[in-house]
Amino acid sequence: MKKIVLSTCAVAFFLTGCAGMSDTQRNTGIGAGAGALGGAAIGAATGNSRTAAAGAAIGAGVGALGGYLWSQRMEAQKRQMEQATQGTGIAVSQTANNELKLAIPSDAGFDTGRAAIRPALAPVLDQFANGLRGNPNAEVRIIGHTDSTGSDAINNPLSIERASSTRDYLIARGVSPAAFKIEGRGSREPVADNGSDAGRAQNRRVEIYVGERPQG
Repeated sequence: MKKIVLSTCAVAFFLTGCAGMSDTQRNTGIGAGAGALGGAAIGAATGNSRTAAAGAAIGAGVGALGGYLWSQRMEAQKRQMEQATQGTGIAVSQTANNELKLAIPSDAGFDTGRAAIRPALAPVLDQFANGLRGNPNAEVRIIGHTDSTGSDAINNPLSIERASSTRDYLIARGVSPAAFKIEGRGSREPVADNGSDAGRAQNRRVEIYVGERPQG
């Protein structure tokens, strides 16, 4: 029990020290601390101090990695995409699961009722493809959305077609087809009020998520 208490104190001390870290460092550190605590607790429960120490080390590694690894390569691609998307209306962010997210509204990507990529989006996807080609461990999810205008019979296929069009464009620029998964969610997940033109424009969108798995 004493080992668990000491481990808890160590994690609490570490989290206090996170105040001066970046968001990326803080998220990784918190995962490492939680993993270390879990590993140490397992060892302590067995009464084996060596197991507790080893468990803490292994747990820290697993906790830091989480679902995806936010590597220097991922951070570099995020910065590149932030520069490439300036003034386009495309939002670039890091998710809580360490995925790079691009939220592409209809004004930046697609005409109303269409799945063909607009010329203004092409340079952004070209830059995006450059980063993906250099990351063999990347997993890419592309999710298409529509506004509530029209029926599900129209919106659901259209959302899939927009995701497919984005995927095909990236594959044509040399990204491995095996990296992709696509989904179409129609009008089921609005991010704005469908009662206005501006809100519907925000809801007609494609979201791209990129996660990097740790090397095995």
